[in-house]
Amino acid sequence: MTIKNRKGRNRKEKPELEKRPGKGDKPFRSKYKGGGKAGSQTGSRTESPREKIGVLAEAMRLNRFIANAGVCSRREADEYIKAGVVTINGKTVTELGTKVGQNDEVRFDGRKLNPEKKVYVLLNKPKNFVTTTDDPHAEKTVMDLVKNACSERIYPVGRLDRNTTGLLLFTNDGYLSKRLSHPSHNNKKIYQVTLDKPVIKQHIEQIAKGVELDDGFIATDAISYIAPDNKCEIGIEIHSGRNRVVRRIFEHFGYHVKKLDRVYFAGLTKKNLPRGKWRLLSPKEISFLKMNS
Repeated sequence: MTIKNRKGRNRKEKPELEKRPGKGDKPFRSKYKGGGKAGSQTGSRTESPREKIGVLAEAMRLNRFIANAGVCSRREADEYIKAGVVTINGKTVTELGTKVGQNDEVRFDGRKLNPEKKVYVLLNKPKNFVTTTDDPHAEKTVMDLVKNACSERIYPVGRLDRNTTGLLLFTNDGYLSKRLSHPSHNNKKIYQVTLDKPVIKQHIEQIAKGVELDDGFIATDAISYIAPDNKCEIGIEIHSGRNRVVRRIFEHFGYHVKKLDRVYFAGLTKKNLPRGKWRLLSPKEISFLKMNS
């Protein structure tokens, strides 16, 4: 059967939609093909996989649980659930909309997931703060600067020494932290270095080719003068996570580092982030970090 719209064109009559119980005449369309819990508002009730597993009724949706664990987005989690790589209390679950309780054990591809919400905090570290979570001898630590950022317990990713300033990331996402810290993933870091005297061109070229330090050869991704008329300020790009590596590179050639500022870390910059302040990463920045790590 067809009906005509205002312009006289024929269009097919839409089938009557299922009505949501208790919501008057408001139509309800299932989000999932093939029914399931979200689409089974009428007819006989079947036992859900969750009830077969015997987990608590008051809980969060499984895709949200997986996303909070820092694995992927909710939409991607739905695909993984349908693929059968997620288990609850040892049993594979493929039904979308399944919920999990606080006491349930959820595993993704065999790895146990932590239900705690993942938090990502970016700090523009000032000078004279120690990168540590617990040091009774330190007067000021970076944890003092981010103590009001969130209720979750977060940890710094890598470290900056006491006199180095700039970008420092904090998170409770252990999986991401390990990947960002490991040198094999080549996470880019850019530093602005201020030296006690002008750096000669020959040394710039030698650093660009790589330097043999006490703990082995260190490669530099890029290096240049920040301004042509100031040979004391250098920009250097490096992916190594060795202790005090930038300082040691310049000390190797007889220079003393007066200031060292990390201005770029794994795609993150200091834009609109004053010294000593922190901010939460945006969803776009978090996705970028996970994708590139």
